[in-house]
Amino acid sequence: MKQTEFSRRRKHLMQMMGKASVAVLPAARVAMRNRDADYPYRQDSDFHYLTGFPEPEAVAVLIPGRKHGEYILFCRECDPLMETWHGRRVGLEGACEHYGADDAFPIGDIDDILPGLLESCERVYYAMGVDDAFDAQVTGWVKRLKGQARAGVHTPGEFVALDHLLHDMRLYKSRSEISTMRRAARVSAQAHVRAMQVCRPGMMEYEIEAGFLYHFKRHNCVPAYTSIVGGGDNGCILHYTENAAELRDGDLLLI
Repeated sequence: MKQTEFSRRRKHLMQMMGKASVAVLPAARVAMRNRDADYPYRQDSDFHYLTGFPEPEAVAVLIPGRKHGEYILFCRECDPLMETWHGRRVGLEGACEHYGADDAFPIGDIDDILPGLLESCERVYYAMGVDDAFDAQVTGWVKRLKGQARAGVHTPGEFVALDHLLHDMRLYKSRSEISTMRRAARVSAQAHVRAMQVCRPGMMEYEIEAGFLYHFKRHNCVPAYTSIVGGGDNGCILHYTENAAELRDGDLLLI
């Protein structure tokens, strides 16, 4: 997806928000698998929809009408030592150059910077109840502002669920999105046809699943969900994911 598409989405959302408002969206957190191994990272869908930014430890802030730029991104700085272990980071310059941010700040500075951005607004658009830790962080920023009320510091008077605006936007697809969906459908259909061509009695369900994953990866695609590959009675299990049984002659295979 081109950055022009993400920019279009942000502008549309900010038009609906109106001035004197701020939208705050945190990236998905890294989920630990065991000890020092993490699950493959998947970005939060709403955060990805508006930014395309692929990394964790990031927060997007949209401020309609801000003179110095409406789109601010807090993210990780480049760190040669950490990048040796975990791969390259986009960094602050990359956030502006490659992901369209007007300003980018270190994620470690968010407690110092974001309260000042909230101070200038009347409404905060935020999806409360998704990330408890970040909810507490947002609440802490507002409490800090309220504690300075006697000094003339303004506090936002209204919190609005961002989901209502954003999820309504996501119902309507642009030409670019429709093109992407058609490609995804085409690759998925090819994977199904391939499975039908190679399926034989005596094969294991996971062999069919492996063919699916191979076809997706070969076309630089990521599965939207874990595949159900159930032969015989396993096809009646609504969320079957073991995919570990042998396929018998005469079985119906559900994918």
